[in-house]
Amino acid sequence: MMAAATSLPWYVARSAGWVAWLLCAASVGWGLTLSSRLVRRRGAPAWLLASHRFLGLLTVVFISVHLVGLWLDSYVSFDLGRMLIPMRSTYRPLAVAWGIVALYLALAVELTSLLMRHIPRRWWHRIHLCSFLLLALATLHAFTAGTDRSNALGRWVALLGSATLIFLVTFRLVAERRAQRDDLAAARRARATAQADTGAVTDPAEVTGMLVGAEGLEPPTPSL
Repeated sequence: MMAAATSLPWYVARSAGWVAWLLCAASVGWGLTLSSRLVRRRGAPAWLLASHRFLGLLTVVFISVHLVGLWLDSYVSFDLGRMLIPMRSTYRPLAVAWGIVALYLALAVELTSLLMRHIPRRWWHRIHLCSFLLLALATLHAFTAGTDRSNALGRWVALLGSATLIFLVTFRLVAERRAQRDDLAAARRARATAQADTGAVTDPAEVTGMLVGAEGLEPPTPSL
């Protein structure tokens, strides 16, 4: 009974750490989904964005539970300095340092999200991009600091989560590029139409060529 009570903080810290990682991955993945065309941003219910923010908040909550469990654990004996200052821990200092940096990144992302309306958007966007670094460092921390490096289930969860995020990042980049191309084509069509309406271009063949060029197609070859 005494051994179970002694190991309870360790199990709390371990499980809370994994829940925090899953919540962080879900928050990043949901953010990518919202920012891409997988979910239409215009007219989307407010709860979609609220759920993304809630996942981020829960990540910080479970990171806090993870730290409390480590602080109460008597096997490694973490104090506040070892949990908050990189490379101060005597237990796998580099591995623990990854987790400490990830902690500060999580706090920065969450605080700037709460203050998004009061700070420049470019600052918020740059700090928000640190979510990818946060998840990478948290993954390194999970497989180098704890006892789950040989856990097959943990490795499969991390592998599937990483593969999903890579797909979402790729999809977003492709969708962004396609949207930019569509916007450029729409601007060219509008300019061609405006020039035709104002009489700046009077030759029908020239107007057709401008409209076809806006679509990124080859102009039709005149028949003999």
